[in-house]
Amino acid sequence: MRIAVLGAGAVGGTLAALLVRAGHDVEVTARGEQLDAIRSGGIRLDGGWGEYVANVAAGESLGATPELAILATKAQDAEGALAGNAAVLDGVPLLVVQNGIGGLRVAAEALPGSPILGGLALFAASYLSPGRVTVTAALPLIVGAGPRADAAVLERVAGVLRGALPVEVTPDIEGAQWTKLLINHVNALPAITGLSVQQVVAHPGLLRIMTASMRETVRIARRLGVRFGTVQGVSGRILNLIGVAPLWIGAAFPRLLARRMGSVPNPGSTLQSIRRGRLTEIDFLNGAVVAAARAAGLDAPVNARIVELVHDVEEAGEFLDPGTVVARCRSL
Repeated sequence: MRIAVLGAGAVGGTLAALLVRAGHDVEVTARGEQLDAIRSGGIRLDGGWGEYVANVAAGESLGATPELAILATKAQDAEGALAGNAAVLDGVPLLVVQNGIGGLRVAAEALPGSPILGGLALFAASYLSPGRVTVTAALPLIVGAGPRADAAVLERVAGVLRGALPVEVTPDIEGAQWTKLLINHVNALPAITGLSVQQVVAHPGLLRIMTASMRETVRIARRLGVRFGTVQGVSGRILNLIGVAPLWIGAAFPRLLARRMGSVPNPGSTLQSIRRGRLTEIDFLNGAVVAAARAAGLDAPVNARIVELVHDVEEAGEFLDPGTVVARCRSL
């Protein structure tokens, strides 16, 4: 199958390499040093799914109409990527694999003739250098039907992907996105401190802040009527408990997530953006919680402070000491 991957970073690069290995004809979009590296040496994949070099067509925009497209840019880059490729993509099934919420709506508006599906990458991958992607946790990709995608389209796309990596199908992609949003709360504090997810969870003060942000998110989601979907064995029932439990009990959840990542230090996607000197997608992660709360007349002070701290690091180019982070969050 002819498959296009918009955004050949950690997640997009992993998917592109695995799809090429499975025998598909893949074209990717990338920029700068990443584009140069892919053009000269392909996408070098290593880690949890083995070593492989995928030779793909690559450019800043797509050169041909695919049979399936995957949007794997950062959330803040999605609208521009879709607009720049709408001429070859409108009408083509599009799988949106992004962190945060709202991506399906953006894609549906940008490509009004396309069936839209949602994807959640449970696998962890790091973009360590241009052209190289390392998989640190070989976990499944969750897919579900979004706007204009019927059961037949969903099954066809899932079948293609299953030939390349483990895939799970969810009947409620939006509920699953909210659960993944909560799981992605592990990303912000590494971006603020420069520590791995495992190191953050091992720090008592930072763990308390992370747990507080998760508890706040669950409480807001419940006020909004959100029903959390099951992701990575995490059910809505477990997440609802985080909303009512004391922080010391709720901390078991981020500890579980860190254990599942194994011993290889996991920087999280937001820290990877900081290290590359790029703006992060924090406004679409913890910031999405703040925005949803404000739209409903609610407050999300813990998540708002975390967003503020990430932006401080983006602007200053320097990480914050854990003690400083704890002190700036102490009054919340």
